[in-house]
Amino acid sequence: MFQMMQVCGGRGMPLPAVSVGVLLLVCAKWAEPYRTPHPEEDQDRYDPRDYRQETDYHRENSDSKRTECRRCCDPVEEPLQYSSNYPQYQVVPQINITILKGEKGEVGQRGPYGKTGKTGQMGPRGTHGLKGTKGSIGTPGEPCKSYYAAFSVGRKKALHSNDYYQTLVFDTELVNLYGHFNMFTGKFFCYVPGIYYFSLNVHTWNQKETYLHVMKNEQEMAILYAQPSDRSIMQSQSLMLELERDDEVWVRLFKGERENAVFSDDFDTYITFSGHLIKAKSEG
Repeated sequence: MFQMMQVCGGRGMPLPAVSVGVLLLVCAKWAEPYRTPHPEEDQDRYDPRDYRQETDYHRENSDSKRTECRRCCDPVEEPLQYSSNYPQYQVVPQINITILKGEKGEVGQRGPYGKTGKTGQMGPRGTHGLKGTKGSIGTPGEPCKSYYAAFSVGRKKALHSNDYYQTLVFDTELVNLYGHFNMFTGKFFCYVPGIYYFSLNVHTWNQKETYLHVMKNEQEMAILYAQPSDRSIMQSQSLMLELERDDEVWVRLFKGERENAVFSDDFDTYITFSGHLIKAKSEG
């Protein structure tokens, strides 16, 4: 190119005109006429296969565009989301729980007791159960405790009435179990509550009245009476009394509004008073 410029300059032609002409020649030589991909005679013909091939070509080109390489830092194009009027269901996998069941754990600690509830209504009576087996023999019990009380006393001296009531005091002790009869006061003192039997025997005086009472504490319980007579006789009275502890039983001579007396001598016992326990109250 530089040499050509020198030659053209030697002939006397201007340099800019030469360079432009050379460039045009070179471009004309390299340039080729434009030809269409289809010949003109084929353009008027329509073939469905050509249309199918053309759509396949565009589809392949679009797929190639979708799978073209991208850098990790390029923004990701989100796919188009189409709205639908139908409900979308999500598939949830079902797992058999029995397969995933583990081993049985240890027993935990016992929890605290709750509050006591209200008492419910009494239920119906249940049926009779079966008869149980015979039990073993128990240990021997204590011996039965028996209670006793008894006395029998007598008098050898006679007694005449006075201006006041007199207690019949005895001077002969026949039986006095545990000392329940007091010989100084002439009264029986009850230590064992229960039912007692009492009896009184006296000898009357000639031509005189005999008038005595069997007393419980200060209450008259029974009377022994004999009218005046030409001869003396034996007279008796008996009764049962229920006594409590500390009760007293005794014999009283009536006061001297009317002359009365009890006969006796210093050698024989004509007057007797006896009593004993029949059944203690604790025995039921």
